[in-house]
Amino acid sequence: MKHCLIIGGTGMLKDVSLWLIKQRYHVSVIGRQQEKMQVLMNNADNISQLTPLIVDYTNYSRFTTALIESQQTNGSFDCIIAWIHGSDKRVWESLIQATPNTKNVILYHIKGSSSYLQDDQTRNFMPTNIIYHEVKLGFVVEANNSSRWLTNDEIAQGIIEAINQGLTEKHVGVFEPWNLRP
Repeated sequence: MKHCLIIGGTGMLKDVSLWLIKQRYHVSVIGRQQEKMQVLMNNADNISQLTPLIVDYTNYSRFTTALIESQQTNGSFDCIIAWIHGSDKRVWESLIQATPNTKNVILYHIKGSSSYLQDDQTRNFMPTNIIYHEVKLGFVVEANNSSRWLTNDEIAQGIIEAINQGLTEKHVGVFEPWNLRP
């Protein structure tokens, strides 16, 4: 059974977590809130395919330990789906430290719309065994030129499409005209 880590898998990525379980993955989910984790657990088709990890990824040592322990129990990660706010390089260093370099791991880096304008260097410091994919989240322009942020369902569907199609870069929503963003 393949093992996937989802960082932020109890909020907007909850449906991605549930979908991967239906695809027969073992899914380790990083989340900070017990209540949201419980909702995820209650909705999982097969709870034995889910490892809940209540930890804040900015607690670097605890984050690294949780990742290592999950892999000791469930096997090394085959894929990682990471919704990491900001560009704190220490979070990525912790993730890389906990990921064995003995096999290829597919990483889907989920990025908010403001990253569209930033020169994010995350891809540049990934080791060669981490195959970097990027999913950028934009917004929706409505018919009357008003706009809104993407819904959790739209975000999840975009990520699932990126996984199914093996896309190295996926845009969900639009990024232009930038002045119309919500």
